[in-house]
Amino acid sequence: MSEQTTRRGWLQASGAASAAALLNSAGAAAVSEIHEEPPKDVYTRLGVEPFINCTATVTSNGGSRTLPEVIQAIRHASHYHVNLDELQEAAGKRIAELLQVEHAMVSSGAAAALTHATAGIVAGTDPERMQQLPDMTGLKNEVIMPKSSRNGYDYAVRMVGVTTVEVRTAEELKAAINDRTAMVAMLGDRFSPKVELPLEEVAPIANKAGIPVLVDSAADFLVSPNPYVAQGADLVAYSGGKISRGPQGGGLLVGNEELVRAAFANAAHHHAFGRPMKVSKEEIIGVMTAVETFFGRRDLQQEYREWEGWYRYITEQITKVDGVSTYVAAPSRGGPFPVLMVEWDPAKIGLTAGEVGALLMNGAPRIATHAAGGGTSFRLRPVAMKPNEYQMVAERLHSVFRNAPKPRPAPAMRTPVDDIAGRWRVRMDFGVGSAEHELFLEADGSEVTGAHIGTIAEGRVRGTLDGDKVRLSSALPFESVTLGYRFEGALRGDRMGGLLNPGALPVATWEARRHKY
Repeated sequence: MSEQTTRRGWLQASGAASAAALLNSAGAAAVSEIHEEPPKDVYTRLGVEPFINCTATVTSNGGSRTLPEVIQAIRHASHYHVNLDELQEAAGKRIAELLQVEHAMVSSGAAAALTHATAGIVAGTDPERMQQLPDMTGLKNEVIMPKSSRNGYDYAVRMVGVTTVEVRTAEELKAAINDRTAMVAMLGDRFSPKVELPLEEVAPIANKAGIPVLVDSAADFLVSPNPYVAQGADLVAYSGGKISRGPQGGGLLVGNEELVRAAFANAAHHHAFGRPMKVSKEEIIGVMTAVETFFGRRDLQQEYREWEGWYRYITEQITKVDGVSTYVAAPSRGGPFPVLMVEWDPAKIGLTAGEVGALLMNGAPRIATHAAGGGTSFRLRPVAMKPNEYQMVAERLHSVFRNAPKPRPAPAMRTPVDDIAGRWRVRMDFGVGSAEHELFLEADGSEVTGAHIGTIAEGRVRGTLDGDKVRLSSALPFESVTLGYRFEGALRGDRMGGLLNPGALPVATWEARRHKY
């Protein structure tokens, strides 16, 4: 049987060849004309002011800094039309060649790669099974995940309709495998040498049972041959817009050819579960160009040395302020590059990390950092910084610390106006939708503790009652995330209410009534 009549020969050779020609011409294009920095008015005309990004590849801050070669290739790709099946085939082969894996596909981010991989594993390329998702009737519906790998991004796996089974040890993993097990999903652990239940323990067990292993290594840099595949993983997902510096909306799925092809069948532009996660011809070219550039001209160790030079300069400037210190932390899981930790003595500098972050973000130039909360330290991450920005960061930080107020004593708590202890029925109004939760509160003077019972989760709550002013914080674990709520308001006898901050979501309102026993 010829290659073109098998399920691996979906594409005609002539089409794949024409797509490959486009790839080669895009990768070879000169990029000199895009080295100059363009004006910011593409954003400022909307009232959005850009900032220096010291948070590296955080999606909410725009991801990494796209390589000039990638920008040029995307621009060239936008001028032509091609068949996306042909383009994905040709780009997948080129990326697979560079990473020394069986096959690859470009997705709309690493999360989409996880979703497509899951759909491909549970439904395969059976048209009826593909169409029934997320209805898991008749399908293998369990995905085993090591506890150490649970994170908010595994929602991309759960959304297909599968049930997660959490394990901590190799023995628990063996016991969890049954005829409903679809796969094992876990985080990459190349930068976590002491992780509980690493891939080197997981892969032999799963491989022996014939269970595919999916690794989420979104933030990792690329290595050839792929180390996760070498350890026994079947599929590996990467972001295209992190340290690879490709398009922020792009991602990669690499590994076993049959499983990659099944994932692609379940992905856009095909009418299947992954149809909303569209990836454009420009993103496909951009991701592939980023991979080529990574192996063609980038020297990651030299980039590390450059960043550490920035850290030395920043350290020299800001440690002139008494009480400020720094150190360089090694690469870690989720951040495969050295970072600069900035710390200060609260007995000498009267600012919290959150206040430092606000001063940096609200000043000129604006600087986005991880400085947040009530602590006295934060990390600077370099991947999205431009070479001329570290000096501005040093100057601004030095100014913030030099002009910081002296430490101020915490204000004394006022006597509570009433007893907050009891069972409270809480109505939350989220603007779009509402919910009723319960709080079981106890009080010791101004200190408040208790339990928060939500609709699907429950957790602990703690806070203060300062006169009539209520401040409560709760944490409700659910699956791989912890849902955080911050209640602020006033107590009035058997009623209280005010504003509710549910993390990164829009501010809501709350009103509570005490139960009458």
